[in-house]
Order: sequence, then structure tokens, then C-alpha cells
Amino acid sequence: MMIGLLGLFVKLSLFSLIAFGGVNALLPTLYDISVNQEKWIDADTFIHYFAIAQAAPGPNLLTVTLIGWHAFGLTGALLATLAVCWPSCILIFYLQRVLTNLRHIRWKKTIEYSAGALAVGLVLASAWQIAERINGNAMAYALTIFSIVFVLVSRKHPLYLIGLGALLGVLGFI
Repeated sequence: MMIGLLGLFVKLSLFSLIAFGGVNALLPTLYDISVNQEKWIDADTFIHYFAIAQAAPGPNLLTVTLIGWHAFGLTGALLATLAVCWPSCILIFYLQRVLTNLRHIRWKKTIEYSAGALAVGLVLASAWQIAERINGNAMAYALTIFSIVFVLVSRKHPLYLIGLGALLGVLGFI
């Protein structure tokens, strides 16, 4: 049990250092660690925990907390949450100090824009990989493409998309 908790803490701490843009930016990597490598949970449970984390208010790291809870109970949940938070918090603390003391505005803007582009790119790549894994038929792919276009061109609330997805699921199309 102790070795398992230590492994959970170390793996998720290292994961946190590369999760630029949050947990969702590297969701496929988290999937690979928790389902394929460590076998803390199975694929369906991972998808369910991700859905719960997205539906719940608050930060997206709830997926990690649920994985820790599933694998090692309350201690695992607390340790997994800590493991994902502490490395990035320390890294951001020192990065912010460097940026604050940086005298060249051009360098500062370059770093800020690069970090933003990296985060957006990782989130988009993650979304693409998730879509590939969960879309089981042509209707699911069509809903994914429609959702992207809907969000980009419409000012309507995306909650309508959840309703549409639920309706298509109830009707057996996806």
C-alpha cells in the first residue's frame, strides 16, 4: 500500500510538471498513466470520472482526485491532489518572480504569448485524442464537428450541446 501511494505521488508530481494548461491539456497522458501503465482504474471508470469532473464546479483536477480515491481511498485522493498541485505551484511562483523582474518588455511578452500558445495547443491536442477514443460511430463524429462549429460561430450557451448529445444518446444514435 505504501509503495503504491508513493508511486501515485511521484507519477502525478512528474505529470504536473508537464501539464501546462491544466490537467485537461494532458488528459491522454493521464489516461495512459492511470489505465495502461499503473492500472489504477479501467477505461470506462476513467471516462466516468472525467465526466464527473467536468460536470462539477471548480478546478478540472478533480479527475486526478477521483483516480487517487479509487485506487487508494481517502489517502490516495488527498495525495493525488497534492501531487498535482505542488510542483506546478512552485514552478509558477518562481516563473512569476522571473517575469516580474524581467526588464525587457519584448522578452516578457514573448514568454507570456508562448506559454498561452503552448497551453492552447496542448488542450486542443488533448481534445482531439479524447474525441478519437470516445467517438464510436459517424453520428458521434458529426456531433463533435457540429459542436466545434457551434461554439466557434454561435453566441448561444453550449449547454444546448449537452442536451443534443443526451437526446441523440437516448434515441440510440450515439
